Amino acid sequence: MRTWDADWEERRAGKSCPMCNEGRPDETHGNARIFAGRVSDAYLVHGDVGQPGYTIAIWRGRHVADLTDLTDTDAATYLREVVIVARALESHYKPAKLNLEMLGNTVPHLHTHIVPRYVTDDSPGEPARFMRQPDLHRDPIPDAGFHRDVAALRVALAGTVQKTA
Repeated sequence: MRTWDADWEERRAGKSCPMCNEGRPDETHGNARIFAGRVSDAYLVHGDVGQPGYTIAIWRGRHVADLTDLTDTDAATYLREVVIVARALESHYKPAKLNLEMLGNTVPHLHTHIVPRYVTDDSPGEPARFMRQPDLHRDPIPDAGFHRDVAALRVALAGTVQKTA
């Protein structure tokens, strides 16, 4: 029977948190930052998930593991920024549905997976298969398309933080 890792509580409290330790880079793990908000950054994923538009929004304030750890004001600001990014993704990619998932069961730092779902994806009507079975290898998004999408999304998202502040 699997249990939580022995160091779970320490990691949940922020010990050696990879998301805190990386700061606010323009690129992380090959993923490109498309949005730098007041309290969050959003990265378009280029990796081997094969899901165009898959984006991770990361809370960039003090370390917190869950949305419920934030003040009402910080939670509202974070969620507003996630919605701004989600709307830009929706407008750009035109998915059938968007899934927003706050998990943190592996990396206990507040972040949101924004997953565009398409009528052609491999798990319609259920959670995205790549989120449930990350070991499956899928081809990365081709470089040219990825860089084109990054540029277009950065333009679409430019100035959105000032509009909501």
